[in-house]
Amino acid sequence: MDKKVLIDKIKKLKEEKNAVIMAHYYVDGEVQAVADYVGDSYYLSKLATKVEQQTILFCGVSFMGESAKILNPEKTVVMADELADCPMAHMVEIKKIEEIREKYKDAAVVCYVNSTAEIKAHSDVCVTSSNALRVVKALPNKQIFFIPDNNLGRYVAKQLPEKEFIFHDGFCHVHKSIGKEKVLKAKELHKDALVLTHPECTEDVLEISDFIGSTSEIIDYATESDCQEFIICTETGVLYELKQKNPDKKFYPVSPSQCCPDMKRITLERLAEALEYMEPEKELPEEIRSQAYTPLARMLELAAQ
Repeated sequence: MDKKVLIDKIKKLKEEKNAVIMAHYYVDGEVQAVADYVGDSYYLSKLATKVEQQTILFCGVSFMGESAKILNPEKTVVMADELADCPMAHMVEIKKIEEIREKYKDAAVVCYVNSTAEIKAHSDVCVTSSNALRVVKALPNKQIFFIPDNNLGRYVAKQLPEKEFIFHDGFCHVHKSIGKEKVLKAKELHKDALVLTHPECTEDVLEISDFIGSTSEIIDYATESDCQEFIICTETGVLYELKQKNPDKKFYPVSPSQCCPDMKRITLERLAEALEYMEPEKELPEEIRSQAYTPLARMLELAAQ
């Protein structure tokens, strides 16, 4: 189908279904272009509680749709692609959480939002990359079990020496693949460029970065900076928004490998099909949903302080 015809179809279906299209920065640029709202996990988490539409069409991976459903049980949440998932979301087990709780009686289980609803349900509070430091600092607990991402956990821990962190071994394969040597080669090629890095990257990459922040924070930094060139250490989908806001600046990925195949499953064709048939719909058992609601709600509360 012609792309213009396809986009017109999506717009028509959206109106007919009283739907709002939310897209993460990591999906393909042409999908971001038709979305009503584009953002990182924190922004979309907050937004899901405020939109008036009764149907949320989510262009992102599974845990994002779960979070929208957890916060909005009365709304219909439809995923653009049912197979788009996040490997890191499955890198921690309930058994491990129970073991840590038994060993460290005072430990707060801090769960990165990149996790399944079931894991959220067994956690004390959720965090995103943009609010993790603020939320963990606000917790009364000295001991923190940070799951599942090891790299983000260590980044937060370095800034909160008064807390005692227990780390897990989860990771984002996209950010882990970037690597220090690749960044140094990119710096050789683009000597005037600043290195902007997501905290899911490994510590050796963070150490040679000029700025560390969430996806939205990277976009804001590049937009406000006087610098004209940037090396981007996060998923390449963010380049679309960076170029939209900064058409005269130059942005360089470190390597072609920093691309999430799950995010790239989401296409205009799949988006149109999901809207037309209103499936796959994201549903959760009420027991899991209600238990997972508490740590997500606590995140929004603490992050607002």
